[in-house]
Amino acid sequence: MMKKPVWAVFIFAALATSACGAGGRGEAGGTPSKDKPKSKDGKTVVTLSLKNPDPFFQTVEKKFEEKYPDIDLQIQSYKQAGEKWGAGDFEKYVKTTNTALLSGKGADIVELSDLPVDKYVHGKLLANLNEMFDQDKALKKEELNLNILNGMKKKDGGLYTLPTSFYLRTYIGDGDSIKKANVQIDDAKWTWSQFEETAKKVMEKEGGGGKAKRPVFTEDPGVTLQEIIMDRYGELVDPATMKAKFDSPAFTDLLKSIKKMYDEKIMKSETAEGETALFYSAAFLTPQDMVVNPHGQYSNPKLLQKPHAEGAKGGIRIIPADEFAVQAKSSVKAEAWTFLSFLYSKDVQSLQDLKGFSLLKEVNDKKLDEIQKQLKGGTFKLPTGTKANVSDDQFNLYKEFIRKAESFSAFDMKVLSIINEETPAYFSGQKPAEEVAKLIQNRVTTYLNE
Repeated sequence: MMKKPVWAVFIFAALATSACGAGGRGEAGGTPSKDKPKSKDGKTVVTLSLKNPDPFFQTVEKKFEEKYPDIDLQIQSYKQAGEKWGAGDFEKYVKTTNTALLSGKGADIVELSDLPVDKYVHGKLLANLNEMFDQDKALKKEELNLNILNGMKKKDGGLYTLPTSFYLRTYIGDGDSIKKANVQIDDAKWTWSQFEETAKKVMEKEGGGGKAKRPVFTEDPGVTLQEIIMDRYGELVDPATMKAKFDSPAFTDLLKSIKKMYDEKIMKSETAEGETALFYSAAFLTPQDMVVNPHGQYSNPKLLQKPHAEGAKGGIRIIPADEFAVQAKSSVKAEAWTFLSFLYSKDVQSLQDLKGFSLLKEVNDKKLDEIQKQLKGGTFKLPTGTKANVSDDQFNLYKEFIRKAESFSAFDMKVLSIINEETPAYFSGQKPAEEVAKLIQNRVTTYLNE
């Protein structure tokens, strides 16, 4: 197996959006002005910014305007069709977006995927969507995966961004090896230290009889660290105060525990030809992945929730396919909400080009039921051409997994980049953990104060 680069952990974090825009604006804090922007034919204009042109949203725009003919949805893209991204372009894009949000001159609805949402919330630049969501009687909330939206709420209970759809990330273990080791796993509650203890037992049992011990994980230590930080970002950067805590014992202890597992060969950066790890972190980008990924790795895979810090919430991590917010100064908040609500209609959620998992339970269930039917009929095969042995109970577990995923921690790509740049000096033995933590703390603090 090839060694995975550290940046691989970012693969499911889409980049951001534009902040070009238009329209009349109200006062800061969300009080709209009386005058709403109108098109030449008298329709209320609502602007939506995207990072790149997207045929999916062009289809959504057409359907939306057919249903709401009094609204003119105008989509703007930071990059034009066919225009490539070069070195430094994303940094310029973030700066443009920040400036537009601060001035209130951006689009009414802004895609904020991988942008520093907590910074915007802290600066009161985004509308809290809770009230509009709660008062929307047309939205059939019982049909939605509310666990996803609840998971995306901030500590103050505010709902500032909404995804069109989502992906999932969790752990998968070799079920046969876990059973052979006779270990009991309560993955709804296990901490990182409990995971390490359990993994060691499985590893030792697997290596009995003179056989070589299989590693627990095969990832670069930087990737392992980044994934844990993504799960625990709110513990290291307080979203309410925007204060960093990388010089705390919690972070240095995390660095040391990861290095210790690599030093003891419990984890490896790469595996030998034909060797597989006992556990691995899996991203599910589609319902099909819930079958293909685990069964492509193990004959008897065990789906597991992710470990977490002591006292923290663990579970299955939500990865929004995108995130949309309404500007606090938008004068057309009601119309903007009408569009966001429309994203959760069957007209949109059933579109073939919808990325990832649907926010509608029914759509995901139908896709899994179809896969189950194909498996029984012998028409659904793994990439190897073999058939996966998946029980009906396992399909019920897949549906349960989707409905109980609620672990979401918004992170800042710039902060993750700083960590990625500084931590190799520790993992390679060049600097002590405390020195690296102090460097990260200083750099992150400077960035957060900008």
